[in-house]
Amino acid sequence: MAEKIKCLIIGSGPAGFTAAIYASRAGLEPILYQGAQPGGQLTTTTEVDNFPGYPHGVDGPTMMVDLENQAKRFGTDVRTGMATKVDFTSSPKKVWIDESYEIEADAVIIATGASAKWLGLEGEKTFNGLGVSACAVCDGFFYRNQTVAVVGAGDTAAEEASYLANLCEKVHLIVRRDEMRASLIMQERVKNNPKIEIHWNTETEEILGDASGVTGIRIKNNKSGETSELALTGFFVAIGHQPNTAIFRGQLEMDAQEYLITEKGSSKTNVEGVFACGDVQDTIYRQAITAAGSGCMAALDAERWLAATGLH
Repeated sequence: MAEKIKCLIIGSGPAGFTAAIYASRAGLEPILYQGAQPGGQLTTTTEVDNFPGYPHGVDGPTMMVDLENQAKRFGTDVRTGMATKVDFTSSPKKVWIDESYEIEADAVIIATGASAKWLGLEGEKTFNGLGVSACAVCDGFFYRNQTVAVVGAGDTAAEEASYLANLCEKVHLIVRRDEMRASLIMQERVKNNPKIEIHWNTETEEILGDASGVTGIRIKNNKSGETSELALTGFFVAIGHQPNTAIFRGQLEMDAQEYLITEKGSSKTNVEGVFACGDVQDTIYRQAITAAGSGCMAALDAERWLAATGLH
């Protein structure tokens, strides 16, 4: 027998927990499943300095515990489990947790986030939060007047390199081929910035560091085979993100990168009663505060939809 509920929230980052706070206060009695990474991407972030309300900063895991406790205070049922299959072809919507437990929900809020793509180097794990980052806007401030590297060749990498050049003494841009994929205007911006040095046909072999964090990288020119070391304190991987949307393929509209498509100015997907918020549908900002804001939108949209359809 399936468990029948009013509102199901899938995902437990800033978007999911903010949606839970608003949904709980609206009397939707939401159940939230935390997924494979409880707390989302912020649990891998040591310092969060740009979220309003924390004047002295906060570490990511602590902030997520605060959000979880706030959601629980208003009655959110927070559960451990992974959504593994969905059927949105009828109402109520059907979602299977850990492949076997079935839930039927009138409204579903998707906040499954996106995962940063990594190079696969051991140092990315060892120094994550200690010099290795996948978000210059989040962490660049900690590297003021220092030397850093950015890996990537698309618009994201060019934007991150340009952003860091405003803060840092020097930015090494590591590009695997002899050309960039970034738009021409972004390419010109990095090529003409005296603080940015582009390393063409170059790959990162190893991230170097000690107990205090990253101290440098060893790079290799894939044309000449020559290796060298760069001394630096920050290593930013900007090769893209992968939205966690695999279980929604064939059910919800997605763009070419598999981000969920929402109606402009709302969290509505192409399926009535299914809403998406946070990084799973945000290809532009990808910040904790924008995720939280869109979580609020999703809960309000869900409440209004349930009221309009007589389900709440």
